[in-house]
Amino acid sequence: MSGADTACETRGGFPCSTPSVVRYAVLAAAFGPLLTCRAAPAPAQQAEPSWGGVPTAATMAISGPGEPIRLAPATVTSSRRARLAAEVGDAVLLIPSAATKSIEGDYPQDSDFRQDNHFLYLTGLEVPDSWLVMIAAGGELKAEILFVPERNPAEEMWTGPRPSFREASSSTGIADVRAVSEFEDTAIESLKQDAGVKAIYAPLNIRRRHDRHILTLLFEGRAEVLDLEPALARLRLVKDEFEIEMLRRAIAITDAAHVAAMRSARPGMYEYELEAVIEYNFRRGGAERVGFPSIVGSGPNSVVLHYDKSRRVMEEGELVVMDVGAEYSYYSADVTRTIPVSGSFTERQREIYELVLGAQEAALEAVRPGNTLMDVERAARVHFQQHGGGICGPSGCNEHFPHGVSHWLGMDVHDVGDYSVKLEPGMVLTVEPGIYLAEEGIGVRIEDDVLVTPSGHERLSDAPREPDAIEALMAEGRGVSR
Repeated sequence: MSGADTACETRGGFPCSTPSVVRYAVLAAAFGPLLTCRAAPAPAQQAEPSWGGVPTAATMAISGPGEPIRLAPATVTSSRRARLAAEVGDAVLLIPSAATKSIEGDYPQDSDFRQDNHFLYLTGLEVPDSWLVMIAAGGELKAEILFVPERNPAEEMWTGPRPSFREASSSTGIADVRAVSEFEDTAIESLKQDAGVKAIYAPLNIRRRHDRHILTLLFEGRAEVLDLEPALARLRLVKDEFEIEMLRRAIAITDAAHVAAMRSARPGMYEYELEAVIEYNFRRGGAERVGFPSIVGSGPNSVVLHYDKSRRVMEEGELVVMDVGAEYSYYSADVTRTIPVSGSFTERQREIYELVLGAQEAALEAVRPGNTLMDVERAARVHFQQHGGGICGPSGCNEHFPHGVSHWLGMDVHDVGDYSVKLEPGMVLTVEPGIYLAEEGIGVRIEDDVLVTPSGHERLSDAPREPDAIEALMAEGRGVSR
């Protein structure tokens, strides 16, 4: 090995080699307590790298330690259940929780339990293998029963304590809490036999429609079984105050991670190292997980819309697209920034970047009550048409903008809701135009999260997006004065 190489082994003894001082410094700053490394001293005559040295903990750790997850209180979830009853009128509603995952039976890397969004939205309860039953009549909620697993000390020795019936009742505001073992004999058998039930609403999406209880009602019951999804999607499309507060926190964490990434990015780093900086700041800020697999694509990967391999070395003179989102309390951010790996945009890169930024500004102006997502997209495409000229080649810039400009945002990164409805206050969406020139290896996407307000909109995400501001922040991370 040369003097700049580092031989490392993890605390558990797993050997690794780190042929780049840049890679080691980034990982050591983020995960220093987990690594025990022996670094060979660099030769005395070795010069400091021309790009300003390695990232340090000071450049990486931007987000302050954040609060852990917050769940909606009973007052909020009770209000949501009442609104759902008003939405369906006369019906029985069945809402299942997510199921327990097995470390042996499922992939160990994906064994973390995450509650079903609909169930959590209506209960605020993180308990697996449960069911919520609601009975609505005349648009009013007449009865509600929560079925949860009974406590099992032998299991809780491994998984931690689960709430008692009384605790589940207190946290959800549902008075009637029963053992889930009774669900089939009481709720399902009763619904299967009762011809007086006008309709049964249950989730019929591809993940849920094969549940044996739902299949029983579909093929053996007397009442019509309808899909619950559209009614809940209409409710979830307009966010309540608690949801907006959680989204603000998820977005603030994501903004801070973008700032850390801008200060840390260097030529010679792997994409996964920059991804590690981002996701370290997610966790440090209180996010429990990513809202979606992080996209960190440099050079030729910047034009791949959902690139998530993060295996390439970023090189001088390239752009890197960072499309990432922290999930905080089950609400996901989705913010994209495109930065120059070397710290400064080339003339050509800035030309494309400023065109995309102008299209985003035009689209943002179209975010107001009464408009639709199509109006928002149209504004961006008109800007490309009017200001693109020959910048993107003879086919025009819209030919190099292959995706939509907006999607709903909430508990899902592509949240539920009809894309044709008119915007109204409380809706949250993304605005993300992009230009992708594969032959030049130039991809630029700028994405922000936006709240519709009574008078127009509020841009919730605030990571630097003006090219001069990005360059200044990157220079600061390198210790370079501008």
